[in-house]
Amino acid sequence: MATGQENLRGLEQMDFRRVVKDGKSKVFPAVVFIKVLREDMQRGEKQTQEVSGSGVIIAASGEVLSNWHVVDKATEVRCLLSDGRAYAAKVLGTDKDTDISLLQLQMPPGSPPLPFAPFGDSTKLTEGDFVMAMGAPWGLSRSVSIGIISCTRRFLPGASEYSIWLQTDAAISPGNSGGPLVNTAGEVVGLNTRGMMAGGDTGFTVPIEVAAEVANQIRKNGKMDWSWTGLQLQPLKDFNRNVYFPFDEGVMVAETDPESPARRAGIEAGDRILKVNGQRFDGQTQEDLPGLRRFLGLLPKGQTARFELISKDKSRIAEVTPREKGQVEGEQLDCPRWDFTAKAINQFDNPDLHFQRKEGVFIYGVKFPGNAAAAGLSQQDILLKINGREVRNLADVKTIHAETLKNVDSKHRAVVALLRNGEMRQLVLDFSRDFEKR
Repeated sequence: MATGQENLRGLEQMDFRRVVKDGKSKVFPAVVFIKVLREDMQRGEKQTQEVSGSGVIIAASGEVLSNWHVVDKATEVRCLLSDGRAYAAKVLGTDKDTDISLLQLQMPPGSPPLPFAPFGDSTKLTEGDFVMAMGAPWGLSRSVSIGIISCTRRFLPGASEYSIWLQTDAAISPGNSGGPLVNTAGEVVGLNTRGMMAGGDTGFTVPIEVAAEVANQIRKNGKMDWSWTGLQLQPLKDFNRNVYFPFDEGVMVAETDPESPARRAGIEAGDRILKVNGQRFDGQTQEDLPGLRRFLGLLPKGQTARFELISKDKSRIAEVTPREKGQVEGEQLDCPRWDFTAKAINQFDNPDLHFQRKEGVFIYGVKFPGNAAAAGLSQQDILLKINGREVRNLADVKTIHAETLKNVDSKHRAVVALLRNGEMRQLVLDFSRDFEKR
């Protein structure tokens, strides 16, 4: 005969199962399995790859939230809904900085409204709260896993410019990317973005507030384009660098980027920013920095912002006019027969190369075996001249490439001047052999 305690435990388990079931039923019908055909040039030639991921419908009209890396370089996007219907999708816009994309299902006129998922409030989550990760792991169409919130404010160096992360032990596997993280009330609190296979289930999710802000900007402007000030921030309590500043408010300036609005306004490393446009600007720890950067990134472009700061122990005002950040990744070009791909230098995507050459082109991928590899050309080589003609941008490379292939039977060598690790080199590229015909 069951004891009272066992009966109570049984009721608690039944209540929990009901909560999970009810929560799942509100979002699961809106989960989308995404298949993508995309172009990839990392191996020195244009290749078509099929990848898969997840998404969640957020409007009855067929808007879908997913990750940037799911649809990056996509040439075709197809989505499978929970009821078996499949639609092509248009990429409305993406943001590499937050790893968010917004898609629109291409439904026939007169299609009935689709089930969509409601948004929750990720700021109300606490460690230990139960959550569900939904998506299509390993391309297996649709699934749900359950776990808890392990950390509500996880800072990931190199991956947290504008967003802090939610950490969960709910299983997030390849293919789950872009799927929703759901609370027990059946509300989306984040987009599952990355997971770690080693050391147990450790997954990271972009808070839904960040994803919603990006989606709003894409709807409004057709793209997500952050404002740029060129400020590099440092928290007052910097554990990683073992530096602790004796202040209770503000955030330190670690550096300003060359030719940036902040540097032109006279802001220097060592200054302490207290307020921006009258709002407190506090960064005690590294977990505070993404929110501050997001605030700066959403400042109106071309409008002067008022920075109150302490510089060399004196209070002063700096007027900073943010500008458009622009592209955060350079365009790419395939160069058949030369057997390499080229990419434009971008200050955000390739800061080391940008330091050597503000504008230009570098070798993105080298085909192996191929003519470029045989000539000794390598990834990250900055192209300076080809056959004595200056290379300033991808258009120059495209023109020179086309011209050399016109007379490939009689002239099949090119002298390539390049910059490698700061050193000038000249190599002879012999493209007489056609590796496509092997």
